[in-house]
Formats: sequence, structure tokens, C-alpha cells
Amino acid sequence: MPRGDKSAYTDKQKRKAGHIEESYEERGVAKEEAERRAWATVNKESGGGNKSGSGRGQPDTKVSSKRGGAIGGKASASRPAAERSAAAKKAAETRKKAS
Repeated sequence: MPRGDKSAYTDKQKRKAGHIEESYEERGVAKEEAERRAWATVNKESGGGNKSGSGRGQPDTKVSSKRGGAIGGKASASRPAAERSAAAKKAAETRKKAS
């Protein structure tokens, strides 16, 4: 199998790579670089292609997804407490109106 051949990957892994690639492109990363990063992320989380017999049944680590969530939390924590509180109150009021 030549390098770069994606036939050993499951449909779920291919979909995941596609979503990650789209996300990078939305953030301004070049198409080829976005594709490279997406497949690197899939490989990191799932250990590569899973269609061969020996690797089946191994759970994904989701390590990259957890890291992204941690980064998001840092952005919120850098805001002053009063600003976070005001945003929370506004959100609660919006949810109250919607119900």
C-alpha cells in the first residue's frame, strides 16, 4: 500500500478527518496543510487506520479534543469575573425567554 493511501481507514475516521480539515480551513490554514494536520490528528487519536484485523476494537483517545477544550477554558478565565457573571446572567435570561 503506497504512503498516503487512505483505504485502511474506517468511514468514521475519514469523516472525522474531513471535519477537522474544514475547521482548519475556516481558520485560514492552507488546504494541503489543513489536510495534513487533520490526518495527523486522526492518527494521534486512533492510532492510524483501523480496517486491518489486529487494531480493531481499540478505543480512541480523544487527546486532541480534550486539549482544544482546555484552550477554550483559558480564554474564558482571562476575562474579569464581573464580565463572566454578566454574560451568564444574560444567557440565563435568554433561556428563560425561550422556554
